[in-house]
Amino acid sequence: MRVFVTGASGFIGSAVTRELLAAGHEVLGLARSDRSAEAVKAAGAEVHRGDLNDLDSLRRGAEAADGVAHLAFIHDFTNLTVSGEADLRAIEAMGEVLDGTGKPLVVTSGLLTAPGQVATEDQPADPASPAKHRHASEFATLALAERGVRASVLRLPPSVHGEGDYGFVPMFIDAAREKGVSAMVGDGSNQWAAVHRLDAARLFRLTLEAAPAGVRLHAIGDEGVPFHEIAQTIGRGLGVPVVNVAPEKATDRFGWLGRFASVDMRASAALTRKLLDWRPEQPALIPDLEAGHYFRKA
Repeated sequence: MRVFVTGASGFIGSAVTRELLAAGHEVLGLARSDRSAEAVKAAGAEVHRGDLNDLDSLRRGAEAADGVAHLAFIHDFTNLTVSGEADLRAIEAMGEVLDGTGKPLVVTSGLLTAPGQVATEDQPADPASPAKHRHASEFATLALAERGVRASVLRLPPSVHGEGDYGFVPMFIDAAREKGVSAMVGDGSNQWAAVHRLDAARLFRLTLEAAPAGVRLHAIGDEGVPFHEIAQTIGRGLGVPVVNVAPEKATDRFGWLGRFASVDMRASAALTRKLLDWRPEQPALIPDLEAGHYFRKA
């Protein structure tokens, strides 16, 4: 299969690219810069120049492939609504050329269910989800399944971890290093689902190869890791004390990260594992943190 991968040089997308190539597929990787293009080429993939706002480029990439893995996203946390709108336009553009072809389209999403419960694949997007900026994209993707596209949504948890991670966990590590303490909101009993990026990459491949149209899938290794375990592991890794922060002070301590520090977002992948015979094989979040690579200074 020749797969058009958006976000091919990113933290997760680069792992998906390598996973696909190792399985004998060809990869056409979207690259918006010379640096990204070099990374895509170095991985052994073909470079396709463009970005999420270049809809004609996205159409050409999708048209030139046997399937699409859409991982690129504009992570502008100051205006995620605008980022979500750009994502929706990108999906609609690629969907136009995939319409009626039966080709697979796998779209990356977040856990779109309400916090405080164990999210399952059969739950539709909920307006209370912290990832509500991806709602329209998920609905648009699943609608393509009714138009002859083997479209599916692959939801990722708050932490996709591994070597090179630059997501939420490294941000909390940086904050702890800067302030000299590792903090948790309240007693830190809220939990985060997590998955290793190599396990997620394998699930992307399996989804492209075999997932039926119109399904939601969950890339979940840890169903829920208590945030106090994350904070304590960060404290040990940096050699700093661990402190509790009152919920009303979360924004003062963490800034915009305060909401994510206190959210309870657990998830199950039971249906995904059964459907695609997928089993996480890589280290869980806490053992990955304890391995030490998260605490090396750049």
